[in-house]
Amino acid sequence: MLAIQFARIGGPEVLTPTETTVPRPSPGQVLITVEAAGVNFADTHLVDGSYPGSDPLPCIPGTEVVGRTPEGRRVLARVRQGYAELAVAEEAAVWEIPEDLDAGAALALLVQGLTAWHLLRTAARMQQGETVVVHAAAGGVGSLALQLAREFGAGCVRAQASTDAKERLALELGADEVITYPHDRQADVVLDAVGGDLFGQALDTLAPFGRLVSYGSAARTGIPHVDPARLSRLSASVAGFWLRAALARPGAVDGPLRELFELTADGRLKPVVHGSYPLADARRAHADLLARRTVGKVVLRP
Repeated sequence: MLAIQFARIGGPEVLTPTETTVPRPSPGQVLITVEAAGVNFADTHLVDGSYPGSDPLPCIPGTEVVGRTPEGRRVLARVRQGYAELAVAEEAAVWEIPEDLDAGAALALLVQGLTAWHLLRTAARMQQGETVVVHAAAGGVGSLALQLAREFGAGCVRAQASTDAKERLALELGADEVITYPHDRQADVVLDAVGGDLFGQALDTLAPFGRLVSYGSAARTGIPHVDPARLSRLSASVAGFWLRAALARPGAVDGPLRELFELTADGRLKPVVHGSYPLADARRAHADLLARRTVGKVVLRP
């Protein structure tokens, strides 16, 4: 079967289409014929060696697929080695999905959707009426987080994005306004996937008892030092978030995922799908993601 491997650490250039053996499912696992595989920003960190707990090389990236089981069920599944024509999943990590649900939309709800849900509910503990700022608001997580913030009762949702087109998309998805830094408007919750200077600027805008949640470092420059005395003066807090840790908690997947599917079916949540790339063109998908040329969910199709 065709799969995308990398045998050395690096950038998109190390991703190589390779003929590999068909994986064999163990008891309690299912073999899935892949219709579409999701691309996540974490995959780029896996490839460049900066992702915690990386697998030994050579490695096939990918943590989510939509596809068919041997008996014909159309499913969304959490997997390892998803950039392939066939993938193996644990039965407990497989969810049946409707035939008419777009594969990209379904994929958006797994990693990005659960991340957005837990950022607001678990990490930030957002309350009704609060002001929420979403950085990278046209991205896979951001585009869902700003919609969920509105759905969960935020009083005001502000969006930060890197281009005029992405700002317009954020407004179309329900943001009340777009912001640029520096500014003097306070926020109760800030969701930051960028890090670097943006993190420091956002910290200055927290309202008393505000929460800034960091869940990525797209700027690739890390996060500035946070002075505890500064947090004390603000009565504010800074938290980190990693979906893998959240998934270990009982009830962290099925309930939130069911809610995300219901909101999507009702038309109250609209996953944004950038488009699809041929599986063999994974290198270009990663390059476009890193260069911020994408919006919403990025998908590979065998």
